Amino acid sequence: MAQRHVSVGCFSTFSEAEAKSSEEWKTSTKSEALSIMEAELAALLNTSPDAKLDNYKTELSGFRNLFARFLRAKPTVDWSKIEPLPEGAIRPYKSLGTVSAKDIIAAQLRKLVVVKLNGGLGTSMGCKGPKSVISVRNDLTFLDLTMQQIQTLNKTYGVDVPLVLMNSFNTNEDTSKVLKKYSNVKVSVHTFSQSQYPRINRETLLPIVKSLDGDDNECWYPPGHGNFYEAFHNSGLLDKFIADGKEYCFLSNIDNMGATVDLSILNFVLNPQAEQEAPEFLMEVTDKTRADVKGGTLIQYEGRLMLLEIAQVPKDYVDEFKSISKFRIFNTNNLWAKLSAMKRVVTENKLEMEVIVNPKHLDRGLDVIQLETAAGAAIKSFRGAVGVNVPRSRFLPVKKTSDLLLLMSNLYDIDNGSLTLSHQRSFPTTPLVKLGSSFDKVKDYLGRFNGIPDLLELDHLTVSGDVWFGKDVSLKGTVIIIANHGDRIDIPPGSILENKIVSGNLRILEH
Repeated sequence: MAQRHVSVGCFSTFSEAEAKSSEEWKTSTKSEALSIMEAELAALLNTSPDAKLDNYKTELSGFRNLFARFLRAKPTVDWSKIEPLPEGAIRPYKSLGTVSAKDIIAAQLRKLVVVKLNGGLGTSMGCKGPKSVISVRNDLTFLDLTMQQIQTLNKTYGVDVPLVLMNSFNTNEDTSKVLKKYSNVKVSVHTFSQSQYPRINRETLLPIVKSLDGDDNECWYPPGHGNFYEAFHNSGLLDKFIADGKEYCFLSNIDNMGATVDLSILNFVLNPQAEQEAPEFLMEVTDKTRADVKGGTLIQYEGRLMLLEIAQVPKDYVDEFKSISKFRIFNTNNLWAKLSAMKRVVTENKLEMEVIVNPKHLDRGLDVIQLETAAGAAIKSFRGAVGVNVPRSRFLPVKKTSDLLLLMSNLYDIDNGSLTLSHQRSFPTTPLVKLGSSFDKVKDYLGRFNGIPDLLELDHLTVSGDVWFGKDVSLKGTVIIIANHGDRIDIPPGSILENKIVSGNLRILEH
């Protein structure tokens, strides 16, 4: 027994020494990697045209700081440190109350800036240019509908709520051209571009760009919407709006058609209940469904509210993270932030956002990584931050053509740019829709529908293979349509499919 005890003790001592040596080695190599990166960035700056030098200095300084955070960050959270959310951390939407006096609403709206994230391209759905110019409904684009929403708000309350678009270098030029058509719209529009950071060679951890005197866009990337705070500050717009008496911004994705200005939330951040201070940051969350299990959620971690993304979850706990019973809500990316607090955390370098490593394979055959951050991750950098559990109707993003099908259908009514679930639908949830790869691109998707089906009574739709829809088709309950390889299924005009499985050559079975 004694001999065995010594053996275990020696092994333990060796392991601790080995661990210490390993950590020391990692620390030294990370320090060396940062030094090499700094030297590389300094060399890059020497290749900059004089007119762009100051801009590149700012950009590469931001990139250097992000790279340093990447080197010292732990890839996943310590699962044992996750604590229950404290009471009041997430408020029910119905508890916020409402304001009805028009003059009070107008006074509050005068303190608001609306910001839309407009840096994305429509390439995932086979479209060229900014995603915001994809037609959503009645030939109206995301940008059309957003402009309608803000103009209606301004006219109704006699205010001038500004609309700010955060573009990327991919969308800036095209967006500037599109905005010219809104010259008669009563909305003050401002634009700025998020940062442009160099892609990193996965093997060498060095930028793949070798000169700043060129226009090779494949060497660069926009570093996620968490870059908003610094880019907004660097643009000068943050200081401008503070000087204009604005107090809060409402930030959301331009492809989320549920993210309209909510007067109850605006009143809550400007006029909190007596026993509380105004929150500097508010995240809209909503209940998880089967379609949202990968969405980021709020947790209490090391004494602060934190946004937990699936990439930060240790692999042994991924199933637990996806559990609807344990983590019941997810982040909609509808965020409200106090402008003065935003200025403070940026200028004092207090922004702490987890680094997301996004691997890419370039057309030139190179494997690279992109270092990104998420806007919601800033929640732990603000004082008095809270979540509000909002209705699902405030989360209507369009990431795939299946989302587009829902918004184009009679499930939603449209009024002055705002989409609301039809009163004719007997239950408040939206259907679960899965369209196969034949529908991935918008052009193919539109070609396969001779008319958008009636979805008012649909619960679940799965479509796979070579399937085509005629006019005036109604889908009800659970409908599964599967065309086997080499088969084609045409759904005849006027068909009513209710709880049906359709397979082969239009063989219809009871579900």
